[in-house]
Amino acid sequence: MAGAGTGSEASASPTASDLAPAERPKIDLPSDLSYTFDWPKTGDKEKDAILADGEQSIKAVDLAIVNQDALDKPYLFYYEGEAAAGTQKFVQNYVDHKAAVTGAYRFYAPQVAVDKDGTASFSYCEDQGKAYVKDLKTNKAKKTEVTAKSYVIYHTSLKKNDKGVWVIQKMVSQSGSPKCQP
Repeated sequence: MAGAGTGSEASASPTASDLAPAERPKIDLPSDLSYTFDWPKTGDKEKDAILADGEQSIKAVDLAIVNQDALDKPYLFYYEGEAAAGTQKFVQNYVDHKAAVTGAYRFYAPQVAVDKDGTASFSYCEDQGKAYVKDLKTNKAKKTEVTAKSYVIYHTSLKKNDKGVWVIQKMVSQSGSPKCQP
């Protein structure tokens, strides 16, 4: 595997978002996308790694939409099986409609649980109130009003792969979640 066994170790004082940086894909998003992750470090190494990989997995899906590539490698780095298949369909819908994403996303209320068998669950809320779909033909955002459906809860099941990355195996979401309402 590329990057494996190169002898490059993490810096002396790695942060959660700095875990094995040589192995994780670089995710460069356009300046019209912004993210706020209101999920402070827990102090637990595994939970903080899940939060860091979760942040990158979210951005990787948006990168696939921006790249108009339903098989974009960065998100496939963080998603497997059922979750990868569902994400491929999600991204393909944007590709089919010649659409991208723009605006500001906020993620909050994280809940992480790590099981002894090497799996984990991770739930979080998303505020899409200032995030929009952008028509790539006109390059204009389709501004929508903030409604209860602007608040989405995600439930994911993860496992740590052989590279030490927490990959999402299953994901379900619910728009208009009462738990995520302001």
